[in-house]
Amino acid sequence: MGNLSTCLHLISTVLFISFVAKLLVVRIRKRKLKIGQLPPGRRGWPIVGDSFNWYNAVASSHPPQFVEQQVQKFGKIFSCSLFGRWSVISADPIFNRFVMQNEGKLFQSSYPKSFKDLVGKNGVITVHGEPQRKLHGIASNMMRLDHKLKSRFNFLDDIQMIMTQTLSNFQTNQSILLQDVCRKVAINLMVNQLLGVSSDSEINEMAQLFSDFVDGCLSFPINLPGFAYHTAMKAREKIIIKINRITQNHREQREVGNGVLGRLLEEESLRDEAVPDFIINLLFAGNETTAKTMLFAVYFLTQCPRAMKQLVDEQDSFRSKPVGEETLTWQDYKAMSFTQCVCIISLSILSPNTLIMTHAVIDETLRLGGIAIWLMREAKEDVVYQDYVIPKGCFVVPFLSAVHLDENVYRESLTFNPWRWMDLENQEKRNWRTSPFFAPFGGGARFCPGAELARLQITLFLHYFVTTYRWTQLKEDRMSFFPSARLVNGFQICLTRRST
Repeated sequence: MGNLSTCLHLISTVLFISFVAKLLVVRIRKRKLKIGQLPPGRRGWPIVGDSFNWYNAVASSHPPQFVEQQVQKFGKIFSCSLFGRWSVISADPIFNRFVMQNEGKLFQSSYPKSFKDLVGKNGVITVHGEPQRKLHGIASNMMRLDHKLKSRFNFLDDIQMIMTQTLSNFQTNQSILLQDVCRKVAINLMVNQLLGVSSDSEINEMAQLFSDFVDGCLSFPINLPGFAYHTAMKAREKIIIKINRITQNHREQREVGNGVLGRLLEEESLRDEAVPDFIINLLFAGNETTAKTMLFAVYFLTQCPRAMKQLVDEQDSFRSKPVGEETLTWQDYKAMSFTQCVCIISLSILSPNTLIMTHAVIDETLRLGGIAIWLMREAKEDVVYQDYVIPKGCFVVPFLSAVHLDENVYRESLTFNPWRWMDLENQEKRNWRTSPFFAPFGGGARFCPGAELARLQITLFLHYFVTTYRWTQLKEDRMSFFPSARLVNGFQICLTRRST
């Protein structure tokens, strides 16, 4: 009996040791798999990694510079240390689309603390899962362009009214910083369309508050006077006070307001405490995309007289309308939408008033000077892609600008060439909703819900600006993309009003 007991004890011990040994082997193999099968790369400096090289690149006129250097050494998907985290960076269009299409499944958005604090925990940019899908759906519905809804909220007429009011008061030989003008136009548009606010004093105040807000989004989160984060948080508090006051007025008057906020309160079951973050997210996304693309479009056109002449000729064709019908119509915009995906073999059948060149200029501006130059994501679980394993919690950065400026994708990629979009070979690339090669508005579940509205605003800005003024650049300038996209000297120009 004793021998049997000893034997059973020995067997149990051996099985336990075997189980523990197997468990350790599995864990060791798993750890080796995670570390050994990350995309190739380098660690850079201790603690800071490659963060300084990264910042130097994105603050320049050519943000993908650091990425391109690493791609030459390690391939289009590589790893490095950024922001104190081991990161996977991608200049591969197929992998970028894989990441965007698996939002909420394999990957989730990941942003610095300063950004999350400022845009808020209830915003469509930062939430995950079902709340994100709900908020994205609401935003898409609110920003939808549909001329049948013009009795409720007419984007087209309101945008044109704001354009004429903002751009009609400059005099011949007046010097302006176009960057400031575009910022004012964009915030005017967004405040009017989202909040129903139209007074100059309130718009000017919101423009300053939002400028402070944006400058703090990628700053160090030091909440002390004198730091950008502190100034931005104070601006956020004041913006929320304004939104809450407008919300309260809507509630007390029991009527739908003139902006998206009024429709939001009337039609959507969104908690009152979530409303300010929702509106701030739309203000942030809409203002940045619209203002900077307007600015960069004029900047690129100024450097390309041939494109400028063709654009002006196209826009002037809309000025031949009878008196009282000078504004663009939804029929005009329908024609614009058609030209977005038209093949070159079909161009000859279009009416003269379709904005072929205008859309080519906008697409080329978004390719060369797009605002969303990279995305910030985090692996929700161990992700196997090709021969790589991206471990759970790893920072993943699809670098969209590296694809947009890839010589293997676009010939002479650093040259502003709107005619490239009229080539048959680029027609498939041009579909910014589905193409892995052109993603200025992101993709997947986080595709920008206001993309179509932004394009409409930019088109109308170009129409009214180039048909009203000529200009001369007074000071050399260059692009920079940190802490936000901008022209370093504000693009100083001297205006001349057109006589005809």
